[in-house]
Amino acid sequence: MENIKALIKKVCTKEVILYFVFGVLTTLVNLFVFYILTHLNLDENLSNVIAIVIAVLFAYFTNRKLVFNSTAVTFKENLKEFYKFILGRLFTMILEIVGFYLLFNILGIQELISKLLITVIVIILNFFISKFFAFKK
Repeated sequence: MENIKALIKKVCTKEVILYFVFGVLTTLVNLFVFYILTHLNLDENLSNVIAIVIAVLFAYFTNRKLVFNSTAVTFKENLKEFYKFILGRLFTMILEIVGFYLLFNILGIQELISKLLITVIVIILNFFISKFFAFKK
């Protein structure tokens, strides 16, 4: 029991909790923007792209300062962080597409389970990419 408590204490850091909170908020931003745009009779696919872009920007700004406490000051430093963040998100987006295809189409795992499994992997990867690549100190 002590090992489990120690593991939870090690994993549930302030950074991880904030990443989770802002991840949920990012998802809500994505859904809200999509909902608003589709109800303004904008094409669903275009609404989805716009919602994703806004959600990723929201994630960048919240993760940058509130989760990972970026110390970038100059325009060049900020641009470099932004580029790395977007590059990381593009990588995990491709991984999500390929991973889902492999799990669902090749391995025959039920679609919702496949989506859930790959989403968990992507969330964990996004955390580490942000922490050790995009916003590393």
